[in-house]
Amino acid sequence: MNYGIAWGVVVAFLVGYFIVGRRSSIKHIRGPPSPSWIFGNLLQFRLPRSYGDHEFKWLKTYGPVYRLRGCFGGNRLMVSDLLACQYILKSQHFTVSPTFEALLHLVIGDGNLLGIRREIHHRLRKNFNMALIAVAVRRYEPVFQKAAQAITHKLELSDGASIDIVPLLTAAIMTAIAEAALGYSMDELGEEYVAASTEILSGSWNSPLRGSYRFRAVSSIQTAGHILTDAIGVYLPKWLLRAAVRLPTNTFKAARKTIRLARQIGAQVVREKQDLAQQGVDINGDVFGTLREKIFPPLALNSAGLMMTLNRSVDPVHSDGMRSRLTGQGLVTQTQTIMAAGQETTTKTIALGLWELAKDPKFQEMLRAEIHSSLGEAGHRNGTYDEMPLLNAFIKETLRFYPAEAFTERIVVHDTVIPLSESITTSTGEQMSQIPVTKGQIVIVGIASYQRLESRWGADADKFRPSRWLDGSILNADPVGPYTNLWRFAILEMQAVICELVGKFAFAVPENDSVRVCMANTLQPVLSSGERGVLLRVTRLG
Repeated sequence: MNYGIAWGVVVAFLVGYFIVGRRSSIKHIRGPPSPSWIFGNLLQFRLPRSYGDHEFKWLKTYGPVYRLRGCFGGNRLMVSDLLACQYILKSQHFTVSPTFEALLHLVIGDGNLLGIRREIHHRLRKNFNMALIAVAVRRYEPVFQKAAQAITHKLELSDGASIDIVPLLTAAIMTAIAEAALGYSMDELGEEYVAASTEILSGSWNSPLRGSYRFRAVSSIQTAGHILTDAIGVYLPKWLLRAAVRLPTNTFKAARKTIRLARQIGAQVVREKQDLAQQGVDINGDVFGTLREKIFPPLALNSAGLMMTLNRSVDPVHSDGMRSRLTGQGLVTQTQTIMAAGQETTTKTIALGLWELAKDPKFQEMLRAEIHSSLGEAGHRNGTYDEMPLLNAFIKETLRFYPAEAFTERIVVHDTVIPLSESITTSTGEQMSQIPVTKGQIVIVGIASYQRLESRWGADADKFRPSRWLDGSILNADPVGPYTNLWRFAILEMQAVICELVGKFAFAVPENDSVRVCMANTLQPVLSSGERGVLLRVTRLG
């Protein structure tokens, strides 16, 4: 062991803690008592038996803004006030935590759309939005329908039996994203990439209490060790965290291999799209094809010009000093982002939605009737997905109840003042309509908590009730989260899969099993056995 590095870590943490802790501006904001000096409230917050066991009780007790204790006595600000959340996520006074940045670097690589700095992110996102707007996304509908039909074929082999729906959804969603984004089949992605990506994004895991625990960068369950690592990582230099990603562990090796293979695939796709475009072939059937004109100038490029374009990530600096347009290498860099961003979360969301549907046979039958009426039992369409009120109410309620990201942490980089939509009362009796925060303060944006606010969603906010979207009680659902621009793509995936499955199968809850939701880097459904999954009894309809 290198004791110099170990002592450096300890000193960096202590210095950071005492500098930030002594001048905390939120110490008089009310919050739950801390059961531990080492972990504060973070074990309760991040490692309950089911996610939200403590968080949603604190929300009812202290309201949408309260203080949590972090590791070693530090203070963290928990926020689910809409105005405050929007300010934190949009303001340049906040940045993502170093450990989250390192995680993105590990799973997706440098230059990914989710991790680049705010100004460039906004500009590059405009490029991607042209392939994600409703008109463009509708072109991918046949791809999602074909993937959903593949699930049907597999479910028909287990008619009447209980089956874990998650592995089937994982394979189908990965297939759909590959074809819709790249125009590639799973075979064209290659077995090596598929295996490595599955290992990182959605590989199975076992409880550490039962042994045979293997870390997964995205889908692994959180542990106390992860919490301590995050707490210390806030005060470590970024270069050290990035260096740790190069350690020769199996997980890190698999992550590096996935990124390398993804970029090789991306470069090959870009070259193929350009060749087809020069031949006059329409290539606008997938995301990469739609973006081709945004990347390359209208004039046909020779091979030398193409390689020059591929070697730049963005176009030359504009008059405002910012690079704003993707070039070939920029798109290649986003290959793993596109493949990874929606795969795990979409799979989980559909699986948990089907679980809720299985618990409500009456609503399931109503939804099935709407599917048959709108789409026809034999596939003769009488309408579109967006014209189906029950379907879309169900999807919206699933996204509300099981958000893709339960919370996100930000660190204050410049002293600022967070505005509140409703004032709070501190432990000293002071009324605050805004909260001053100082550099280094950790702020938690409680996305799942916002989705449970009774002032926003009604007295039954903690109940799964799709009809709330149809009875006029919700006038405007403001999305909260850093990556809401990908919703249209994910929603079409969910619409296609749910219509296919619910239209042809009845889902019921097995008698001797249940599902709880645990915190990994995303929310994960967990069976009573401790395995990740959603077990459903599936019956083929007449």
